[in-house]
Amino acid sequence: MTSLFEFITSRWDDVLARTLEHLTYVVSVVIVATFLGVATGIYVRHKPALREVVLGIYAVFLTIPSLGLFVLFIPLVGLGFWGPFIALTMYALLPITRNTVTGLIGVDTAVLESARGMGLSSRQRLMRVQLPLAWPVIITGVRVSALLTTGVAAIATLVAGGGLGDFIKSGLSRLGTPNSLESVWTGTIFIILLALTVDAIFILIRRATTSPGIR
Repeated sequence: MTSLFEFITSRWDDVLARTLEHLTYVVSVVIVATFLGVATGIYVRHKPALREVVLGIYAVFLTIPSLGLFVLFIPLVGLGFWGPFIALTMYALLPITRNTVTGLIGVDTAVLESARGMGLSSRQRLMRVQLPLAWPVIITGVRVSALLTTGVAAIATLVAGGGLGDFIKSGLSRLGTPNSLESVWTGTIFIILLALTVDAIFILIRRATTSPGIR
């Protein structure tokens, strides 16, 4: 443990830099995937056939091995940030879209009828009634996608994408040499700490943005 602590402290600037790179993936992917997922969920919620097709396609994304999907984009965007970003966004779409559809469909029809009786248009009912009521379910999907992204982003290092996976790759490539295991543990521990931090942030966001009446 002392050796691991010394390894981390001696490379603290590098640890912070790789953590920031990792966090950049999480934040950027979650923002884009949330926009696309929520918009898609809103669009397909009343179209059962299209909804099943879209969710099926998004589910297929998750069955593609992450390394294979990352490598697939190298001929298109080269090495570095963009390949992993696109792949991670594809992975993040299913939980957000599915939860958006589930949350919107789950809104009580009596509530919608009351809103219609008050003269609210379809758009107003969506923005002022359905989305606020569905929000706890939607934000849960975003939270799942954020955690998924945090874990899978470790693979980005294999296509020169950076992140905390750099420590894991470096350690595995030098197994048996000094500090190899410490390098692997550093990447692993900080990914776990980042995941726990992201999860805690989403718990706070859900509590702060959910009406007390529907918590």
